[in-house]
Amino acid sequence: FAIEASSVKKTYRGFFRRSGGQVALAGLDLAIPRGTAFGLIGLNGAGKTTFIKTLLGVVRPTSGSVRVLGGEPEDPRVRARIGYLPERLFLTSSFTPRQFLASVARMKGLALPDGALRDQIDRVGLAAAVDRKIGGFSKGMRQRLGLAAALIGEPDLLVLDEPTDGVDPLGRAEIRKILTQERARGATLFLNSHLL
Repeated sequence: FAIEASSVKKTYRGFFRRSGGQVALAGLDLAIPRGTAFGLIGLNGAGKTTFIKTLLGVVRPTSGSVRVLGGEPEDPRVRARIGYLPERLFLTSSFTPRQFLASVARMKGLALPDGALRDQIDRVGLAAAVDRKIGGFSKGMRQRLGLAAALIGEPDLLVLDEPTDGVDPLGRAEIRKILTQERARGATLFLNSHLL
């Protein structure tokens, strides 16, 4: 399985509280086969983002277990095989798309040639903006660039939180096409979205 969750619970407690607290996950069980596309839907406050954070090893469950790509979410070797697009994407305004993707590649320990970076930028429809500063980008352009960053290194698992938020209808169709290509490549898609 790409993702396995068993009886996952997460309770957030205040600094001085010994009992009670806010329950974010109340016993989640889930198994997602490799190479599939899975959509996580739910009401606001249902715990979707908390679960994503457990998949990425950012949050540890209060109880239960989570396995990602056969390993622990905190394992750097597992993390290197995940591409992630957060719902709230913060980008350095002074960077160009090429500079941003080069920094993502370095963080993943990849030495990608400039041509490979340009190909990713072209793939998400930002060829005309390759040397523009990100600070002048619209929300949709930022989402496209975030997707390009998630795709760096051909990850086995793509965790995408509202991937088409702020993207125009044509851009949404282009993103769906890219995700179809990624699934055909063998990647597992984990989508959190309100757009059915």
